[in-house]
Amino acid sequence: MVNGAFSDNMYINWGSHNSWMQGDDLQLVLDQSSGSGVQSKGTFLFGSIEMQIKLVPGNSAGTVTAYYLSSTGDKHDEIDFEFLGNVSGQPYIIHTNIFTQGAGGREQQFYPWFDPTADYHNYTIHWNPNAVVWYVDDIPIRVYKNYQSQGIPYPNAQAMGVYSSLWNADSWATRGGLVKCDWANAPFIAKYRNFAPRACAWNGPISISQCAAQTPNNWYTAPEYNQLSYAKQGQMEWVRNNSMIYDYCKDTKRFNGQFPGECFKPQF
Repeated sequence: MVNGAFSDNMYINWGSHNSWMQGDDLQLVLDQSSGSGVQSKGTFLFGSIEMQIKLVPGNSAGTVTAYYLSSTGDKHDEIDFEFLGNVSGQPYIIHTNIFTQGAGGREQQFYPWFDPTADYHNYTIHWNPNAVVWYVDDIPIRVYKNYQSQGIPYPNAQAMGVYSSLWNADSWATRGGLVKCDWANAPFIAKYRNFAPRACAWNGPISISQCAAQTPNNWYTAPEYNQLSYAKQGQMEWVRNNSMIYDYCKDTKRFNGQFPGECFKPQF
């Protein structure tokens, strides 16, 4: 298990002149010269990855703050939080996605029910052999369950690192690219604290079985993590009924009625 500060577990992988890391605190900066990003020193297979983030305030149009897990290679797995900026007074968009064997396209999007720039909020990716759950302040907003036995891909055999970045995505991020970064508002700053990767460290292919084993050390395999409690199901239904703005499983035009297999499966 790994649990520690930014400086112990992450390093700046680009835009070093536009980032700052000390102890449990991190700042990523975007200006006209560059964005910036960090990644974990190690990789993981299953566990809980927690981060407290205070997003770019004010006019953040065109910016994207990304926080995600990813393996490497053409057939990579990936689990995403992305926060799409907007003009002052308009809400951020919480964008989620999951890639398996290099294939993504499983987007779900939400408006936050709070101001994500006024204070730090906890964003957690909980990933075990049974399901991936995206949490915001301990409230589940999305579940992707393991239906691999029924031919639906699931990320359970590739180690993933933890990444975060702040970058210029004004070609698409805000109103499909209609609203660009206003550099008069730069520098754009995202603040982070209390990075907590309570996860199974990858030690090579043997970890595929070791990290999935139902042992006391692998706390995330305990029965209570196999399914959301009724209370958590109720929280997730509330978010999805009140804050969800896009679900790929309901995009009939995009898929012409031929939805991915997981869209027909229960996710609780």
